[in-house]
Amino acid sequence: MNIIKKPWGKEEVIEINDYYMVKKLTMWKGHRCSLQYHKVKKETIYVLSGKLRIYAGKSKENLSSRVYDSNDSITLMPGIIHRMEAEEDSVYLEASTPQINDVVRISDDYNRVESE
Repeated sequence: MNIIKKPWGKEEVIEINDYYMVKKLTMWKGHRCSLQYHKVKKETIYVLSGKLRIYAGKSKENLSSRVYDSNDSITLMPGIIHRMEAEEDSVYLEASTPQINDVVRISDDYNRVESE
């Protein structure tokens, strides 16, 4: 399993092939990923543990948010702006189409400018 350290936690790539990708992500309390969207990639987030606030919407100015607990899930379509923020240490699965570098960052707490 390939483990990728992130400033907000880590990603563990469980499977990547021509058809889909599955990752297990750990995000530490108080941290969040980039406000971002994907041009092609479609992803489903499934919370395993913790409390994860997910912001999502069609524009930066019109984001809604909800706290997701264990066994909650959301599917994010291409073009939907989104961000995950850990209200507690959280672990979640991301199942998606395989476009690993399809990330357009709008803003980022860690000053990253290239795709995750």
